[in-house]
Amino acid sequence: MMAAMMTAANLGARVTGWGFIVFTLGSICWSLVGLQSGQTNLVATNVFLTCVNLVGIWRWLGRQRGYEDGAKAASRSSRHPGTPTLFSATGLSGMAVSDIGGESLGRSVEAMIECRSGQLSYIVVATGGIAGVDEELRSVPIADIQCHPDGLMILETKAVYARRPTLARGDWPASVAAASTAQRDESLADPEGDNAKGGEARAHASAQG
Repeated sequence: MMAAMMTAANLGARVTGWGFIVFTLGSICWSLVGLQSGQTNLVATNVFLTCVNLVGIWRWLGRQRGYEDGAKAASRSSRHPGTPTLFSATGLSGMAVSDIGGESLGRSVEAMIECRSGQLSYIVVATGGIAGVDEELRSVPIADIQCHPDGLMILETKAVYARRPTLARGDWPASVAAASTAQRDESLADPEGDNAKGGEARAHASAQG
């Protein structure tokens, strides 16, 4: 049960790898039980499971952990002055997202990349809900986001972000250009509202570099 929770939670290569170690200990113990009680089927099943678990250990504590450690090392090294800040592309999923005031909005669940240019098009942000239940998904153009190794910041207030249209589950747009145009039109129609504040916030963030 412990190993199943560790592998299902997907909390990183180390946790998943140690989950497979727990699985391996369990399959070895059941193999010994089978040998002592003369249950050949139990022995055969758990010998096979032990081989599968050893592959899982190699996959997550060996290869995948090496990938994650390399990405983390590059991110740490890029924090030095004069070096473009880097973060892992695979790490985008699950990164914390905040508004321009630092208030938490949720987490990123996916990033869409343009094949021709290789540039990020938009980030999908999940807000609300518990364990994915009743959460709301919204797309945010990469131009409206500042990326940091420790998280993402949307260059607008929480109120402005809440006005972005929600995405239907399993039906995401090919482009966020239309949504961005609608957002700009709304801002022009309400110059004294939250959209104007969001525009001022973005301008302030740009001035601060």
